[in-house]
Amino acid sequence: MTLPLSSSSASPPFALRLKGGGFAYGDRPVLAPFTLDLRAGETVAILGPSGGGKSTLLKQVAGLLPGLETPVAGSVAWMAQQDLLLPWATIRENVLLGARLRGELPDIARAETLLRRLGLNAWMDSYPAALSGGMRQRAALARTLMEDRPLVLMDEPFSALDAITRASMQDLACEMLRDRMVLLVTHDPAEACRIADRVLLLAGHPARLLPVTDFTIPAPRDPLSPAVLPALRAVHAALQEPLP
Repeated sequence: MTLPLSSSSASPPFALRLKGGGFAYGDRPVLAPFTLDLRAGETVAILGPSGGGKSTLLKQVAGLLPGLETPVAGSVAWMAQQDLLLPWATIRENVLLGARLRGELPDIARAETLLRRLGLNAWMDSYPAALSGGMRQRAALARTLMEDRPLVLMDEPFSALDAITRASMQDLACEMLRDRMVLLVTHDPAEACRIADRVLLLAGHPARLLPVTDFTIPAPRDPLSPAVLPALRAVHAALQEPLP
């Protein structure tokens, strides 16, 4: 499957259609069947209650769980809530991990360029224990970008950070992932309104995807600004509204 990497235009065509046939843990249905169209250069945020199936959907898209009718194997990079850096490897080695696991010749120059862009040039030979939480997440972002995949899945990647570092990482992700399709799972309505182009709600039993709002203002944006605040309120209202 070839997925375009061009930046989105005013009304870009859909670049990828994800179709899931639903998912159940044993006899307990978790996800209803869904269809999700993604545009090139678009970030889609998925919110919903805890235990509502958000991470399950992301794992299904990644191919870690069965049920995706349109497999995207080889086109996906993953960034988790925890940085998942190997403690015995340097930051440079962590960023190069994917290539080494696949038995490929690692592109050291590209890894170092990414680390410099993310402000980690002085820490390439350091071990994760020497870095702050925000720096570790920057290293995790570098490792994700090193995979150079058109679809990036992010499972609450900034939720463990303090507010200032989280805002900085959100800005950085907007810049570095601008040409990718991004599917972001988050519990934070403000984060969704800050960095997503579209916001979806995953809720119900079994959970189904519902549109909430979309944006024409480029990200990152201030969720409390007059232009964005109504959308933030709409997201909060959607999270509180019971579904039939």
